[in-house]
Amino acid sequence: MKTQQIRMDDYPGERAPRDVWRLTSNPLRSLEAGEVSVALHTVSLDPGMKGWITNKRSYMPPVKPGAVMRAFGVGEIMESRAEGLAIGDWVTGFTGVQTHGVYKAAQLSKIDCSLASPEKFLSGLGMTGYTGYFGMSDLGKPIASDTVVVSAASGAVGSIAAQVAKLAGARVIGIAGGPVKVAYLTDTLGLDAAIDYKNEDVEARLRTTCPDGIDLYFDNVGGDIFSHVLGQINYQGRVVVCGGISQYGGNMDVQGPSNFLSVVTHSLTIQGFTMRDYMHRIPEALAWLSDAWQTDQLIFREHLIHGIERFPDAFEMLFTGQNHGKLLLKIN
Repeated sequence: MKTQQIRMDDYPGERAPRDVWRLTSNPLRSLEAGEVSVALHTVSLDPGMKGWITNKRSYMPPVKPGAVMRAFGVGEIMESRAEGLAIGDWVTGFTGVQTHGVYKAAQLSKIDCSLASPEKFLSGLGMTGYTGYFGMSDLGKPIASDTVVVSAASGAVGSIAAQVAKLAGARVIGIAGGPVKVAYLTDTLGLDAAIDYKNEDVEARLRTTCPDGIDLYFDNVGGDIFSHVLGQINYQGRVVVCGGISQYGGNMDVQGPSNFLSVVTHSLTIQGFTMRDYMHRIPEALAWLSDAWQTDQLIFREHLIHGIERFPDAFEMLFTGQNHGKLLLKIN
């Protein structure tokens, strides 16, 4: 059997990432003891991928030139030489962007597809869900008296974080791009207000939607929006930094907020994190998220692109905001 893969020829540097992707085809190798072969169903596209294809220090080592592009995936086991994993079992893990793969059993986690469809385990019941859950509940710690602002609030992580804060009783304002996404935040997710950063003055709208200031900010974008929030954050406010998608262009030369001294003058607490900090607590997040989802307290949605050859298109969508919900690439 052959497998198709998306490989990265070299680090993009100043080039567009589209120029470095290559679709290859290779025979699937035989299994060794402790390994399984998997037919990939879906792989996840995440903003963090931009950092994985730059040769700079980060929370994970970069993808090496010529290697299969790193990605989370879900799939069904076709063959097994591993104890505890059988043909027909469904698994998730760092599978890479490919149609089939051979993996050590220790690299994968079994999932229960009677609980939800496979793609949900890359969405609200997967790493993006865990990220939103831990970032908001464990670090943000929202309470009923808080005014909470979430940027990229219609995105995969932001939408979970915003709903976690709302379920804690906080007043939640989401920031998103475009009237469709803003309407989703208020009409579907039930946030108290939403700001369209593409068509509205964010600084002015923060003043009107947060008349008593901001107690907690969950940041996914960095840049000017971070600066606007710092200008209206309350004394001893909290900031949880999950990402900075506005800063993911070019060479990842990230710029800090222009009014960073607010951290001193307002005695702020700023905490950054990645899921690497919480891998040992995934069962806790999965239990909470699945229960909230099954009882209709939590909503999440997916945006599927079909075909491995569409990976370059899907990757670009991450940074143009065209997707509505968790962006996934359907493989098989």
